[in-house]
Amino acid sequence: MRIDQVLPSLASRDAIGAHSLALTEALREAGIASDIYYGTCTPDVADRGRPVTELGRSAKDRWLLYHASIGSPVYDVVASRSEGKLINYHNITPAELLEGWAPQVAYEVSLGRSQLERLAKDSRFAVADSAYNEGELVAAGYHGTAVVPLLIDMTTTGREPDPAVAARLARTKEAGGADLLYVGKISPHKAPHDLVKMLAVYRRLYDRRARLHLVGSPLGERYGPALRAFIAQLELTEAVDVVGSLEPAGLEAYYRAADIYVSASDHEGFCVPVVEAMGHGVPVVAYGVTAVPETVGDAGLLLASKEPLRFAAAVHRVVSDRELRDRLSAAGTARVAHFDLAGSKARFVELLSRAAA
Repeated sequence: MRIDQVLPSLASRDAIGAHSLALTEALREAGIASDIYYGTCTPDVADRGRPVTELGRSAKDRWLLYHASIGSPVYDVVASRSEGKLINYHNITPAELLEGWAPQVAYEVSLGRSQLERLAKDSRFAVADSAYNEGELVAAGYHGTAVVPLLIDMTTTGREPDPAVAARLARTKEAGGADLLYVGKISPHKAPHDLVKMLAVYRRLYDRRARLHLVGSPLGERYGPALRAFIAQLELTEAVDVVGSLEPAGLEAYYRAADIYVSASDHEGFCVPVVEAMGHGVPVVAYGVTAVPETVGDAGLLLASKEPLRFAAAVHRVVSDRELRDRLSAAGTARVAHFDLAGSKARFVELLSRAAA
């Protein structure tokens, strides 16, 4: 028996890519042959898999595990083959959250949801990385499902902090003021613009030296420039650092320098950066919708509204109350143990083996 993974895209600085590479290792360690086949890939991991065109002929003793996250022609390859099919669902952003800013991406996610529903009748078993995503699988017509967290060590980036980045952040901190951190796609559905609104209120009422760091790559060509223009309109250019994508060592420096992690996202299927923040002992204040309450548990301050005044007051409460901050930090460290990598690997392999047996 072998279980080969098929992905629309394999990328090194991507949660799904890292998860897939870890799953390949776990399957092989369990004595199950496994390779990765991708539609596209970043050059640094091209040798960790093969193009999907090299899948070859269908084989009776092979299962295909398809990673569903966006619409892709790779789906057509998987759907047309006779092997047994398994699904790993990583969430698909609702198209209506993107179509006004990135119509092409909105089309791709809409196509992805359609493809996910069409695969249900041919799927033997489907794994989601959260109960929220499992609910979407059931709604799409899947019957055999389970939940296993992403196979990523979310307690660390695996690197020591970049000395130059750490030194720059330390110099900035000398001027006083809290450092608020967000990590993720710079995308309308992640709503960093709402964090900017909150910062404007927070600086006016509580801490005029506070800074917001937005770490992540932009989605599409429209939203990023509009966000920068909005920041400038609020006269926050010096207070909001739109960092872009970072190497792990640079990201480690930002996590270690942060006083608080903030999220105003309108849609999350899991939210890895929230767990990474908790793994670094950084207290979390987040808009509590979709999968965020499930991921955070009781280890963060969850908001029913992200109205700027309420959000700013919540951030101030955590930053100014040392006892609360320490309690949230300790709760976050305990919560991260729920996503233990070794345990998740063992459970994932067990579920796939049972489904394919």
